[in-house]
Amino acid sequence: MEPADDLAMPFLLMSAFRALVDAVHEQLAHDGFPGIRAHHGFALQAIGAGCTSVELGDRLGVSKQAAAKTAKTLEAMGLVERRTNDRDRRERTLVVTRRGRTLLELSAAAFRKEISAWRATAGDEHVDATLTTLATVGSGGRSHTDLSDWS
Repeated sequence: MEPADDLAMPFLLMSAFRALVDAVHEQLAHDGFPGIRAHHGFALQAIGAGCTSVELGDRLGVSKQAAAKTAKTLEAMGLVERRTNDRDRRERTLVVTRRGRTLLELSAAAFRKEISAWRATAGDEHVDATLTTLATVGSGGRSHTDLSDWS
């Protein structure tokens, strides 16, 4: 197979990303998590062990308002909860709930399953080379959850 023209790279990456995420979302819907979107997963990853809405905005590279809206959506879905900060009772910390952790575990399993299918189709060496390349050139100094200026 001949390699694609270099100018095809962004379209191929976007298409592969979309197909991968769509397959994972289909599996998550089957597993009892309908309506999950990529930004929900990015936000849960950014929350990690806990953070405020302001910190979530910084981690995602979005406004405080956008972070607060995302947090409210995740809370309504039962994926995060707000806890009072013991050091500052006025501050609320976002924490991933058991349901949210279950979602992340199922999501990770679904991604692994999809990448396994890639390996079966393209071969381990090609998938490994792709992962190495993306890890080398991918971040541009940003957090892996920062999509702030990408629309």
